[in-house]
Amino acid sequence: MQYGTAQERRLFLMSNTMQHNDSLLRFMTCGSVDDGKSTLIGRLLFDTKTILADTLTNISNTSKKRGMEAVDLSLLTDGLQAEREQGITIDVAYRYFSTGTRKYIIADAPGHEQYTRNMVTAASTANLAIILIDARRGVLTQTRRHSYLAHLVGIQHIVVAVNKMDLVNYDQAIYDKICADYLAFAKEIGLAQARDIRFIPMSALNGDML
Repeated sequence: MQYGTAQERRLFLMSNTMQHNDSLLRFMTCGSVDDGKSTLIGRLLFDTKTILADTLTNISNTSKKRGMEAVDLSLLTDGLQAEREQGITIDVAYRYFSTGTRKYIIADAPGHEQYTRNMVTAASTANLAIILIDARRGVLTQTRRHSYLAHLVGIQHIVVAVNKMDLVNYDQAIYDKICADYLAFAKEIGLAQARDIRFIPMSALNGDML
């Protein structure tokens, strides 16, 4: 596999020098577009104080230009100017952070269908996949597609993050239905029998349940 950008080469070297270290976890976020993947990673970086001051200032300014009251943390991973302007993630964005007890390399996979091949790139080195689902929309086609690809490449651990629960008033019935729908699909493709699947209700924007 070729690692074209300086960031990808740096993370590749880092992951290989630490590949025998059990404290390193490589994981990816995936799911349908606008399910909150980039926001989740942005929140993790923000909460672990990984963001440089000038970077935070830049995304704060960009957020204000867009008329947002709060800082748009998804901009931390939307690294290309073109995708920032469109508000989507096209390429795979890699980031590194540490909690003091464990090190992490995270890959933010694109949600658009035409960029599914980029998701496979992210999945090829991941130990865990976080499948995000918008609580308002439930399990979508791209949710199923990314889950199936994660199964094909052999990712052993799946976390289904039911995001934006704050927008449905943390409704238990909505959460339970999404979990049931996803499990039904997972059983159809053999994912439920072969993988460790966990469900978490959350709000990446507010940092709830992170």
